[in-house]
Amino acid sequence: MKNLIIFLLVLLFSIAPSLVQANTWYVVDWKDGMVGLGTKDEPFRDLQVALDYAFDQDKIIILSGTYEARPDSFPEVLCGNCLEHRTYVKATRGFLIKDKALEIVGSGTDKTTLVTKAGYGVLFDHSRGSTISNLTITGGVRDPDGNATDAGLVAKFSTVTIKNVQISGNNHQLEDVVVGIGGIFGRENSELFIFNSIIEKNGWDGVALYRGANAYIADNVICDGRGAGIGITWDATAIVYRNQISGYWKGIGTFGDSRAVVRNNSVYDNLGWGIIVTGNSFMEASNNVVTRNGNCGMAPWSETAHAVFMNNIVTENGWRKEWVCPCVGIWMNGKPENFVISHNDIWENKEGNYKEMEDLTGKDGNISTDPLFEGRMDFHLKPNSPCINSGDSTFTDPDGSNSDMGVYGGPGATPAK
Repeated sequence: MKNLIIFLLVLLFSIAPSLVQANTWYVVDWKDGMVGLGTKDEPFRDLQVALDYAFDQDKIIILSGTYEARPDSFPEVLCGNCLEHRTYVKATRGFLIKDKALEIVGSGTDKTTLVTKAGYGVLFDHSRGSTISNLTITGGVRDPDGNATDAGLVAKFSTVTIKNVQISGNNHQLEDVVVGIGGIFGRENSELFIFNSIIEKNGWDGVALYRGANAYIADNVICDGRGAGIGITWDATAIVYRNQISGYWKGIGTFGDSRAVVRNNSVYDNLGWGIIVTGNSFMEASNNVVTRNGNCGMAPWSETAHAVFMNNIVTENGWRKEWVCPCVGIWMNGKPENFVISHNDIWENKEGNYKEMEDLTGKDGNISTDPLFEGRMDFHLKPNSPCINSGDSTFTDPDGSNSDMGVYGGPGATPAK
């Protein structure tokens, strides 16, 4: 009998995890003075109450409406972007997810809106395995401390999937603080997966990574801000696929000791450079279109940086007065031996295609000719484009043919029209 009881106890504990199901909580913005129970019939009225009440692995469904945060002070002992990591920072946070993983689901970017009224709009702190989707984050307020890494969404020591989220209108600015409020910032060992989102009209970088953060950033529209569209800094790492980046001071950059793979992005109509690699960083940039940026298209900008530039189309850059780099296709402000530049179309850049380096036209697969895009905003190649099947042979298109140059070529290409 004793052995039977022990056997049953062991069996119970072995299957117990499968019997425990995550809860689903509901939130609505009825503003009727009630608290609610979190059920579908009697939802919570306050989003932060739901975030605090939910257990690890629970799901929170945010019904249509506008949800305003009650900002709290958020003093930090670590600074995301200071020379000394251990620097005290005074910040504020809006909505907080801490020490748990939650699935947060809105009713659509046009239906569920979070108004944060804080520097760190939605803060994930030690939250491993969270997901946030189908909502808009807006209404941030810039912190007076210039060291605060203000953004619509900030992750520290967290793993967060962000999909179908719109982060916009976080453009509050203080006269005595240069930096504004960014879109999504990953810090201290965070892992971010950012898909199919719109990051627009904010006051600083679109996506920025600091201090050991890493991210997979794919199929997003990042536009109309300040700073860089995507900035990978310190020792961060990133995979950057098929994003549209425009209307920033600068497009995509690696800084410090960071590492990045940057493929199939369209980087256009930014004020300064399109793509830059600097510091001690490494970038593989392939099958991108870099066009109509204010100064240079691509810039190796350090003697200790390394990069591979392959299968890109770099055209018509240099429409404004020189600011951060000359108005050329590629500006070599580093050691040429540290950079592999092959199978690119570098064409019709205002002050030349190459500067402070040899002209690579006709060498290593590089060409200089009209790529024949389908349209000004349509970077598909016309059937007679010289960039078709002209990429490096180590890369193939999804159909197995030799890679085309540009965003619709190579293994990371989107499906053809």
